[in-house]
Amino acid sequence: MAITIDMPKLSDTMTVGTVANWLKNEGDSIESGDIIAEIETDKATMELEVFDEGVLLKQIVPVGGQVPVGAPIAAVGEAGETFDSSSLPAADVPAETEAVETEEAAEEPETAAAAEAEPTAEAPSEKTPQGDGPAIKASPLAKKLAAQNGIDLANVTGSGPNGRIVKNDVLAANPAAAKSTPAKKPAAAPTTSAIISAGIAEEKDLPVSKMRAVIAKRLLQSKTTAPHFYLETEVDVGALLELRKQLNSELSELSPEQGGVKFSVNDFILKAATESLRRVPEMNRSWNESTIRQHSAVNISFGVAIDDGLLTPVIRDADAKGLKAIASEAKELIGKSRSNKLTPNEMSGSTFTVTNLGLRRRQLHHLQPRHVRRYRILRNHQYAQRRNSLSRSDRCSPSD
Repeated sequence: MAITIDMPKLSDTMTVGTVANWLKNEGDSIESGDIIAEIETDKATMELEVFDEGVLLKQIVPVGGQVPVGAPIAAVGEAGETFDSSSLPAADVPAETEAVETEEAAEEPETAAAAEAEPTAEAPSEKTPQGDGPAIKASPLAKKLAAQNGIDLANVTGSGPNGRIVKNDVLAANPAAAKSTPAKKPAAAPTTSAIISAGIAEEKDLPVSKMRAVIAKRLLQSKTTAPHFYLETEVDVGALLELRKQLNSELSELSPEQGGVKFSVNDFILKAATESLRRVPEMNRSWNESTIRQHSAVNISFGVAIDDGLLTPVIRDADAKGLKAIASEAKELIGKSRSNKLTPNEMSGSTFTVTNLGLRRRQLHHLQPRHVRRYRILRNHQYAQRRNSLSRSDRCSPSD
């Protein structure tokens, strides 16, 4: 008997998922542990692993299709077995998508009604009632000239469309009106020639990825639900850079099996932040609406820029790990982030976040949802220290 594979919940905030790519075709044999599809979540594109054996009978959701968590996306069964997807209940449409479709549908009749109302609204302007007699069609300028010169429009024959009286008809009826009509002044020549851009790119609306949509939603949620204030200080990390240089000269030439590693500045920052939280555990807390949770371990996350946004993988139990372990795990998580290989567990549960702003002198950040402390801001920038003719290449400025 065929069984269905449902859309899994691949992140703690995931409500819907999109099938980004099918890696198995209908009719292919599958075994437990096979990866059959790539699913785009609100955080990243992840692989969908199956734990059943058989044949992929049906791809219920096509590539690009979006369904809620728990909705069936594929069917697996025995070879030669058939599967009828028409018997499946229709997946609920996400509320936001449904609202957009409703608004678009509502706009159509309003636009049509407005288009029908336009001719009706303009028609009276062409008719001037003359007591109880028939309405006379005349342009606004013809009416003005007739009023200024005492001309009865009832005695003027119109030459315009449908007998409409225009300016020339009034002037022909009373040549004196032509003399009183002020001549139009020639338009002043433009001081500069009109410049029309050929365009720098094709104008179009680009679709928003789930990650971008979630980033925008979280930014708005953070800035509107939590008060922000920023404290900043500059720290001379010359001694740290010297230590990094010394360690790298000793360890970078060794193989990983021999303990070889090459430390980055960020590795030292992650370790320093972890040690700070270990010494001041009150900063390792989260807001839970009615309570404040004190975390027993430091699960520190850090920002990794990717093409479509930003991921924050998590180093769990960082307080129990040394500098080398943190550096090794950070390097592995960065690689997974950039190849879309992070698991849900590697992207959730952080208690503190570190980001690196590169060469930017100043940039304000936001709190992670439910975090009660300030979002840690780190920036590295080059500077020259002329004192004693010494040169420093890096400087780090953390804000807590």
